[in-house]
Amino acid sequence: MATPPGIIELGSDNRLIVPDHVTIPFIEGDGVGPDIWMASAKVFDAAVKKAYGGKRVVHWVELLAGKKGHAKTGQWLPEETLQGFKKYRVGIKGPLETPVGGGIRSLNVTIRQKLDLYACIRPVKYIPGVPSPLRQPEKVNMIVFRENMEDLYAGIEWPAGTPEAARLVEFLRKEMDQEVRTDSAIGIKPMSPFNSKRLIRMAIRWAIDHRHPSVTLVHKGNILKFTEGAFRDWGYELAREEFSRQTIRESELPPDGNAGGKVIIKDRITDAMFQQILLRPDEYSVLAMPNLNGDYMSDALAAEIGGLGMAPGANIGDGIAVFEATHGTAPKYAGRDMINPGSVILSGVLMFDYLGWKEASEFIQRGLQRTIRAKIVTYDLARQLQGATQVKCSEFGRAIIENMISGGAHE
Repeated sequence: MATPPGIIELGSDNRLIVPDHVTIPFIEGDGVGPDIWMASAKVFDAAVKKAYGGKRVVHWVELLAGKKGHAKTGQWLPEETLQGFKKYRVGIKGPLETPVGGGIRSLNVTIRQKLDLYACIRPVKYIPGVPSPLRQPEKVNMIVFRENMEDLYAGIEWPAGTPEAARLVEFLRKEMDQEVRTDSAIGIKPMSPFNSKRLIRMAIRWAIDHRHPSVTLVHKGNILKFTEGAFRDWGYELAREEFSRQTIRESELPPDGNAGGKVIIKDRITDAMFQQILLRPDEYSVLAMPNLNGDYMSDALAAEIGGLGMAPGANIGDGIAVFEATHGTAPKYAGRDMINPGSVILSGVLMFDYLGWKEASEFIQRGLQRTIRAKIVTYDLARQLQGATQVKCSEFGRAIIENMISGGAHE
């Protein structure tokens, strides 16, 4: 008799209790979403089967959003979808198209905010054989922790020429003595110690648990002193108050630079950091930053290791997580079985690690690495890689499965 699927629960210590037969929801996504999801799901199932021989199984349940959700329910993001993620606690999704016109600004941002997924986590690690613009891409191994809830992404803005913008301009001019043109559009950049600290707290804990050498606070505090400058100050304050035994400020290091096994807390100005990830990437490990900076920085880092097609993403809150492709819907490639599914596949690696199913994640990584070393790649990588064999999205997935099955989890 088949074992019925179970639901992930949260233990008293806030750790996940994952049944061997677990239900995980997915949103296939818009545009190229169905193509990359189909290829990725087969890779996931093959890895779980290879790793556990049927003792552990994922039961997939589809949730609706985006164009498919609107076509079937009349809503771009049905409430049932949000409740589904809350119920099952862990899910995965493809890219979603932002509806044209009023209403929802971004489905991806809305899901993060509605579910309080306050940390966007994007590991960026070079896979040997992937074409890169860097001379030494093997030095790139960083994890971006991007604050997900506020900053300019809070969506508090008004168009130029509207009564609302005019009222706010008048207030700023008359009550706050600020020089603002009367025809300005207005946006608000809220940043709080609550949201900043819980993001930085997760980044520091990650560094401690995974033995990373440093956490760098990336900010534009030299100009935006009371928002991004405060992010920096709150980060140092948090490290001092909650992690004093496990961390040390960069300025407190002895002359020999020996941190004594502690995590070094650094900070860098955002524009300078863009140079650092190009010129000195091996000096950085975990990066914690506000929302907008994290958006820019994670995409720039992805370009160093093969592009967004090779960049995974996770949005994590307290006891709930949604893993996702970091690229867009690429509508001109929809249904053509061309796009690189690597972003969703690597997001699945993150998901299985989060579940504690590390053997499955190792099989996926092994299959992907061997496939790339053999130069069997989709068009985005093939056009940059001499001697490559260009394959379809589905064929790339099958090649990964063949390469993970051909041997053990460790080489």
